[in-house]
Amino acid sequence: MAPYEGLRAWQAAHGVVLRVYEATASWPKHELYGLVSQARRAAVSVAANIAEGGAKRGDRELRRFLDIALGSTVELSYLLRLARDLGLLSEPEWRELERQRNEAGKMLWRLYQATSKRAAR
Repeated sequence: MAPYEGLRAWQAAHGVVLRVYEATASWPKHELYGLVSQARRAAVSVAANIAEGGAKRGDRELRRFLDIALGSTVELSYLLRLARDLGLLSEPEWRELERQRNEAGKMLWRLYQATSKRAAR
């Protein structure tokens, strides 16, 4: 198992990626290079930056990648809201995706805070 796989924040983010791929599979083909691609890239960015940051030396480098991942969680939130408003996601689908995204974001934020405290010592 790779070191990042043991991080709860990564596990939650990976779950969001899988769910976003599942949800976007049914979106219109004309959105394949638009909203589908953007939502998938934002979701993947969260998990990928946690993984990449975990491979860096020291908390300062890790925090830099976690910061990018945090930005991607907010980007994904907007993209999911837009998909809901465009009728690509039903209200219940959006609520569940947003719940999952929010939970992953909270775990990510706690990891970011923990690395910030360690780096301050």
